[in-house]
Amino acid sequence: MTDTPARLLRLLSLLQTPREWPGSELADRLGVSDRTVRRDIDRLRDLGYPVEATLGVTGGYRLVAGAAMPPLLVDDEEAVAIALGLRAAAGSAVAGIEEAAVRALTKIEQVLPAKLRRRVRVLGAATVAPTAGGVPVDPEVLTTLAAAITNTERARFAYRAESGAETRRNVEPIGVVPHRRRWYLVAFDIDRNDWRVFRIDRILHPQPTGARFTPRTLPAADPAAYVIGNRSNWGTPSLRYDITIHAPAERVTGKLGEKPGETVALDEGSCRLGMTGEDSPAWIAYRLLELGVDFEVHSPPQLLAELRAVRLRVDRALGPDR
Repeated sequence: MTDTPARLLRLLSLLQTPREWPGSELADRLGVSDRTVRRDIDRLRDLGYPVEATLGVTGGYRLVAGAAMPPLLVDDEEAVAIALGLRAAAGSAVAGIEEAAVRALTKIEQVLPAKLRRRVRVLGAATVAPTAGGVPVDPEVLTTLAAAITNTERARFAYRAESGAETRRNVEPIGVVPHRRRWYLVAFDIDRNDWRVFRIDRILHPQPTGARFTPRTLPAADPAAYVIGNRSNWGTPSLRYDITIHAPAERVTGKLGEKPGETVALDEGSCRLGMTGEDSPAWIAYRLLELGVDFEVHSPPQLLAELRAVRLRVDRALGPDR
């Protein structure tokens, strides 16, 4: 193999296999001399790849962990597996990794060959994952918007309101924000000459226009702060929840009552949940039932109505003789 760049890529691909490679075996695989292998190893080190060498009969070369992750070489099947995993993470809003998953997925889908991109989309469409009570979004919509933001490129899409009515939007997108099990797009709406927060699960068929823009000054510290400060755009009113739960406070915190002081221990086996938020009564009812313990709802009436509806569904499922 006389093409040095191609040989370096092949060498890097071999070293990314978790094993130790004798220099002679690498030379045989690449069709070069041991001396050339040593020079190529030095080139990889100069590029930032931490290649470790061990001496002795059983010694050789292996790629080790460094201070930063170098670019990876993956085969077709590995690329499809990574893209599917990232699509699942992005679409399900897994706490703590949502934004990173979207960034990584955007990079991978940008360089995937067309045949692999089709495989990822077909497999993704056939795979159903639980959303942990959140609102599912299409990862392709997320990555399209993320790419437009990265490229400072205007985008067009249809937006479906809560009433079902659709409008066309021409925007300058500046950020996608995961918040409380939903995804939001922060963008300047050109036709309305104002900033807007869009729920991404209501965005249909986004397309970059190719027109670049200079980002305007957002009236907030960052897109996340703008989303939190514009709750009126969310379409869900705040409700005050007051619930006694017959379980230790540490069992409830994190599943319900995420903020400090929202879950207060009454004794070793029960606690009081008091919180105000935009979560729907249906979601709160789901989380309460998922705890698998007794509880009493003191307010709001919307949650009591939701639990009555659940009870009716269970009664119908059991039938009169069960």
